[in-house]
Amino acid sequence: MSSQKNIDIAKDVFQIQAEAIANLSNQIDEQFDGAVAAILNSSGRVVICGMGKSGLIGTKIMATMASTGTPCFFMHPGEAFHGDLGMVTQQDIFIALSNSGETEEVIKLLPFLKDNGNIIISMTGNPTSTLADNSHFHLNIAVPKEACPLQLAPTSSTTATLVMGDALAVALMEARDFQPQDFARFHPGGSLGRKLLTKVKHEMKSENLPFISAEASVKEVIHTMTEGRLGLCIVGEMGEGIITDGDLRRHMEQDLAGIMSKTAGDIMSKSPSHIDCNEKLSAAEDLMNTRKITSLLVSDQQKIVGVIQIYDLNK
Repeated sequence: MSSQKNIDIAKDVFQIQAEAIANLSNQIDEQFDGAVAAILNSSGRVVICGMGKSGLIGTKIMATMASTGTPCFFMHPGEAFHGDLGMVTQQDIFIALSNSGETEEVIKLLPFLKDNGNIIISMTGNPTSTLADNSHFHLNIAVPKEACPLQLAPTSSTTATLVMGDALAVALMEARDFQPQDFARFHPGGSLGRKLLTKVKHEMKSENLPFISAEASVKEVIHTMTEGRLGLCIVGEMGEGIITDGDLRRHMEQDLAGIMSKTAGDIMSKSPSHIDCNEKLSAAEDLMNTRKITSLLVSDQQKIVGVIQIYDLNK
């Protein structure tokens, strides 16, 4: 098969799946709004259940909801039928995924769920299916066709299920006014969580800071900057000034012959930016971006106790 043929196949798949997603807009109705309201009004959790490929998509939907403010867990229908239904409380919302709406392992759970008083939300491609008929809210994920040329492997249908799940999660986020700091609480190990929850003092460099006096010679400045390995010198313990390697280069370009006769005080930038050590990393990043600088002095009751650099924020 030629490389162009492979590219054409890929483009066809993209087009088929794009049309499937676009088709969802024509199928969504008040059932979606009802499903969102039911989840918001529930004091329980969302339980997502699906078999095979639907189950795999369900785990992703579960992860998205759980990380965006909707308590949620995935339940395999086979395990549910053999004891895991004990985890489902009467307050929980049950979301069942099945493209056909006739998946036996899922249908077998309906009697328990009805007896338990659970609200059932289904996502199927068949609004007249058994699962749809026995749900409080049905979300239609029908697609014109699968991207699979045999119309056998779930492709467009699983994409549609995933997108409908994302739509639910986003609608719930909006309704709950879910903010970046809320997301960070659930992702403390991620970059955003680290920036929003970690304080500057936890990431700043504080040992062997390159302090120098205003009277020091430029030769001493170069030596201190080299030893400090931060690309800068701090003039005075209160941070009266700062000299970066960029400052040093600019002064050399302007007066190469006379620079060695100058002092640190002559070439420093006065009143440099600094931030309190108890501020969040996100505040330090905002300040550096606003002032277009890559290094920020860190203070504690006006005394300089550290340096935070833009590189420290993106570890």
